Amino acid sequence: MGPRPARRPGLDVGLVIFPGATAVSGLSVYPWQAEDGRCGGSPHVHLTCTEAYITVSGSGSLQTLSAQGLQEHPLIPGSVVWFGPGTIHRAVNGTSLRVIVVMQNGGLPEAGDAVLTYPSQILADPAEYQRVRKPRERRDLAVRGFLELVSDPGALPKFYQQAAELVADRLDDWEKRWEAGPLEAVRQTQRQLNSLRSGKVDYLMESEVEVAQAPAQRTYGMCGMLDKYAL
Repeated sequence: MGPRPARRPGLDVGLVIFPGATAVSGLSVYPWQAEDGRCGGSPHVHLTCTEAYITVSGSGSLQTLSAQGLQEHPLIPGSVVWFGPGTIHRAVNGTSLRVIVVMQNGGLPEAGDAVLTYPSQILADPAEYQRVRKPRERRDLAVRGFLELVSDPGALPKFYQQAAELVADRLDDWEKRWEAGPLEAVRQTQRQLNSLRSGKVDYLMESEVEVAQAPAQRTYGMCGMLDKYAL
């Protein structure tokens, strides 16, 4: 069967790539009330990743803002909501909302694919945007900018442009991560299809099992407290 391949340096990717090279986290949405009276997390946008919410318990909603306008999607146990890059989203906590988050392109969100909806003057200043803030202050600023975008949909293209400028120096790193994870997963499938067409099944003898333990500690995320799995 040959030697067991080494882990790819710098990436939390096992020998068996997690399905679709996605990332999975448990999310308990913040219960903090914002200036508009709604409780929940920090509105933000992903620039290269589709995201899915699978509701586990509690109730709430997901507010989304895109070129299609402002929408609100109920989150109840068993419901699944997903959206593509460019959809600004805000998790709203009704009652003890907990969801499982599935992220496309595992490794990219952790490398800064998400941009908060801070007011435009902060987005225009990279140093000010990157300044370390407490989670609740960060949420309040993002909600303020989100509400400004809701009231002025014409400002959406400018927000997207500012978001792209903030991450411009990270694109080479993102591409390396994408090649080592999601693209490699696609290449593996292509190699497997080629093997099957040739009547070769040796690769099936190399099957492995990976296990990820429950995270020992929750972290403050954009939308709430995260149980981040190393996949």
